[in-house]
Amino acid sequence: MKVINIDAQSTLPKYKQIIFSVEVAIAEKRLKRNDKLPSVNKISLEFSISRDTVLLAFDELKKRGIIYSILGKGYYVKSVEFNFEQRFFLLFDELNIFKEDIYNSFLKTISNKAQVDIFFHHFNIDTFRKLISESNGNYSKYIVMPTNLSGAASIIKMLPENDVYILDQTNDQLQEYPSVHQNFVKDMYDSLFIGKDKLNNYEKLILIFPGFKEPIGMVEGFKKFCDDYTFSNEIISSFEGRTVQKGTVYIIPDDRHLVAVLEQAKVQQFQIVADFGIISYNDTPLKKVVESGITTISTNFSTMGMLLASMILENRKEKVENKCDLIVRNSL
Repeated sequence: MKVINIDAQSTLPKYKQIIFSVEVAIAEKRLKRNDKLPSVNKISLEFSISRDTVLLAFDELKKRGIIYSILGKGYYVKSVEFNFEQRFFLLFDELNIFKEDIYNSFLKTISNKAQVDIFFHHFNIDTFRKLISESNGNYSKYIVMPTNLSGAASIIKMLPENDVYILDQTNDQLQEYPSVHQNFVKDMYDSLFIGKDKLNNYEKLILIFPGFKEPIGMVEGFKKFCDDYTFSNEIISSFEGRTVQKGTVYIIPDDRHLVAVLEQAKVQQFQIVADFGIISYNDTPLKKVVESGITTISTNFSTMGMLLASMILENRKEKVENKCDLIVRNSL
């Protein structure tokens, strides 16, 4: 059973990493009262650090009443009742109703077992780099929402590998990290397949995909479905200046475009379902009532937050695809 972990790349001083390792081992019940710690010489040799560094850490733990020493024998756990508070770094892309659901569910599951500091990068790679760089070494866990930022993976690698968790979107460059994420290719494809009988009532499918923050997997899943089932299709980046095409289903990840399509349909005096259809991305309470109900492709964001918090608290390293559903309402 490994007790001490030292990351040579971390900006956190090595003596503090030793202190933190012991605290974590006690908090996770891997060390119990009167258990013996690895010797000063063993730690020094294993991590190629000076004995003084190890002694500095052990002296600090002794002052705090967490360990005690017996001359000629070594160091032992004295107390498991100390106030150990983990600090979690939580980096989101933006705050919206979906991310708020993740955050609230995460906090509820953590249940005061850690201090959680939340930050936002707003899809800006420079902000992303700055926040991660400045926070490196100051937290016990790092939960990162990289979205589709180019270069995000190399920045994340600055952090201690064993303490990083990926949220919502992952990719091949981040495969070494545990995650709770959406599989956008599969989710788009499977949801359209579930709704295929209704989609057959229309002549064309149009995906409105701005591409600024939306995951490219949506496009891949959409194209694959249309190719497999020979649906006439089109991908556009914006609805601005366009009219609603009769006999078309619009798949809309961005709610601003959802509003634009509905407003334009009223101008054209088109009736939803009879003249055109809509599938929106990410469910909200409002979509249950707008136009008697908007069909959505949506994951459960509260579940996402709960799963990640549980994974961290239980020290599990998994890659979990959060379940996605097609919620069929009266817009098809």
